[in-house]
Amino acid sequence: MIIEAALAFLVTIAILIVVHEYGHYRVAVACGVKVLRFSVGFGRVVWRRQRTPDSTEFVVCALPLGGYVRMLDEREGPVAPPDLPHAFNRQSLARRTAIVSAGPLANLLLAVLLYAATSWIGVDEVKAVIGSPVAESIAERAGLRAGDWVQQQSADGQAWDDVRSMTDLRWAITQAALHRQALYLRVTDAEGHGLRDIVLGLDSADIGEIDAGLMQRVGIAGPFNPPLMGQVNPGGAAARAGLREGDLVLGVDGVAIRDGAKLRAMIRADAADGKAAPMRWQIERGGQRLELDVLPAVVEDGGQRIGRIDAYIGGAPQMVNVRYGPIDGLIQGATRTWEMAALTLRMIGRMLIGEASVRNLSGPLTIADYAGQSAQLGLAYYLGFLALVSVSLGVLNLLPLPMLDGGHLMYYLFEAVTGRPVSVAWLERLQRGGVAVLLLMMSLALYNDVARLLGLH
Repeated sequence: MIIEAALAFLVTIAILIVVHEYGHYRVAVACGVKVLRFSVGFGRVVWRRQRTPDSTEFVVCALPLGGYVRMLDEREGPVAPPDLPHAFNRQSLARRTAIVSAGPLANLLLAVLLYAATSWIGVDEVKAVIGSPVAESIAERAGLRAGDWVQQQSADGQAWDDVRSMTDLRWAITQAALHRQALYLRVTDAEGHGLRDIVLGLDSADIGEIDAGLMQRVGIAGPFNPPLMGQVNPGGAAARAGLREGDLVLGVDGVAIRDGAKLRAMIRADAADGKAAPMRWQIERGGQRLELDVLPAVVEDGGQRIGRIDAYIGGAPQMVNVRYGPIDGLIQGATRTWEMAALTLRMIGRMLIGEASVRNLSGPLTIADYAGQSAQLGLAYYLGFLALVSVSLGVLNLLPLPMLDGGHLMYYLFEAVTGRPVSVAWLERLQRGGVAVLLLMMSLALYNDVARLLGLH
């Protein structure tokens, strides 16, 4: 698992670096700038290729966590008079801007193509049929019930978009929460009957940060799964009560059970006072209805005493294959890239003003973990993950921070407004400040990675 994650991470980083630097390289060549070196990685050179002494040198270095394109530039060394027209610093403001912005834009274009490829290949996703809403949550107050199938969503109740899967539903809820808007949903029962409209009041509710726990706080804990008994462990409370794999639970103590999530919650809550009481279960087995007394065992979990019956509860959720045609897939790719880029910028903005936690920053360990997981799930999932990281890399490089492409664009904006370039003294000060900010961000990201691995976040 660790080796697979490491390999997936290296492939991910290599692809993104090559695409980013190739964007700089390709536009530089098109603008007549001489490129001295195209490097993937830093440190000792492990592979090198150069067709002629005067052509670009392509290298792969030992530390594959970055890359660069070195162009002819008078600020970095003497330039022969015949080569002066091909020096980067001699180019017009428009050409320098195009060369610098080409790297991040290449990453965003890659994301469009990767999201489109994912749409063309198709992905098996969980159908947007929800389980029991969390008690007293936004979802429950809005009228959602276990087994409701969310078919469409809208930001204003006028223009409706199809909800193809739980992924679409989570994305719609995230967008509405980020904009603090109400979300309109059209739902039916699991068979598609009884269409009705409901409104999630995300515009007025206190839902906290936009993070992995957002859906739980909204009240949608997970997809619907039937209250079926799975594997029953020998000697456990379920086995002693006579429960068998395949039993369908109809009710507990006279309360109707519609999905596995509610049944699991009732079992856990049965020992809230430190002792478990017998529960009268109504089940269906082989077409016959039976009643059994089940006494959960009391165990410690996270400092709480909960009930447990030593059996797997809940059937598999319904799946649906989400696939788009050639044109629709490309539109979907462009739309998803734009939405992810906007979401990334908004999250960065909220972190800066203190509305979102810096725990949302992720570093190489988290990326490696997700890369390994997505690679195991299949090509379409890995391409989607690669697209997500490519969007993040493109957006982050456009931030107006010295040392990043966005910092250079900030210098060019100053030059366009004032008619003169930033002075060397100020460039040095800004570079030092940029290094400090980047080191701080990298340290926070790495700390968050380690904290997640240790279960502190």
